[in-house]
Amino acid sequence: MTQGDSLLVSAKPDLNAAIGDWLDHLGSERRLADKTLVAYERDLRQFLRFLTMHQGGPPGIADLGDLKPADFRGFLASRRQQGVGSRSLGRGLAGIRSFLRFLERRGEINAAASTSVRPPRQGRSLPKPVSADDALAVTDAGNGPDGEPWIAARNAAVLTLLYGCGLRLSEALALTGRNAPRAGTKTLRVTGKGGRTRIVPVLPVVCEAVEAYLKLCPYVPEPEGPLFLGARGGPLNPRLVQKAMATFRSALGLPDSATPHALRHSFATHLLAGGGDLRTIQELLGHASLSTTQIYTQVDAARLLDTFDRAHPRGRDHSG
Repeated sequence: MTQGDSLLVSAKPDLNAAIGDWLDHLGSERRLADKTLVAYERDLRQFLRFLTMHQGGPPGIADLGDLKPADFRGFLASRRQQGVGSRSLGRGLAGIRSFLRFLERRGEINAAASTSVRPPRQGRSLPKPVSADDALAVTDAGNGPDGEPWIAARNAAVLTLLYGCGLRLSEALALTGRNAPRAGTKTLRVTGKGGRTRIVPVLPVVCEAVEAYLKLCPYVPEPEGPLFLGARGGPLNPRLVQKAMATFRSALGLPDSATPHALRHSFATHLLAGGGDLRTIQELLGHASLSTTQIYTQVDAARLLDTFDRAHPRGRDHSG
């Protein structure tokens, strides 16, 4: 991979040669994708342009070795003033650090200055739940793609657990034949992240979905074995559930954000919209911190504002 012409005028020859070696290393030895290489090269070029203006001339390898933490902070600040977001700034700093560590391994500079600069904090993106109607549609075995009826029933049972109990996909697939929710089951003991155990209530519809799967399944799950099985009787691969959800997205016209995990988000968001309190939802989701659960209040607030904007007379366009 070759550097762009704009990069060549932003660095001295020794630095340009080192950049070529670095890109070759990333492409041939680390086998990074072409798009990643292009992004890394672009981020480094922006940094070198900043240094050219900052130092009054194109930098060389020795100049990089003399950089102080303040130089990197100045670069990040200048990019921030240009409207660059925290995620892009963090990625750019990662690319620059990769190059400097490459030079350090070759014994040409000390890269400590760059590692002392913290990347910008990235705001947490809001969860993207699916609507209640869409959640019900994807948990309906009758809407499953053509194939074995028991496969459709199995997928529906898994997705119903995610939406009906707020489970993570890994938690649903960790259930065993012994603790399968059946008719009359009121609660389910789930082991989540960090080995934390929680008790979640089980809706009758969840029991019905699991019972329907077990009735059609050609295999009998072992008491201590996985409840949900693959086509050959082994543990169900989570990718197959994700693939089934992708089929639903296509069939129902849902956005790419409609993933299995989005059903867990829907569980929390719809409970909150229905009057559930945060502490209870925290317990049901198995969050260690309430601050993790509080993000759903932002989702609900965004939904309410969107509804208000569309419904309020001043929110509608009366022009024309």
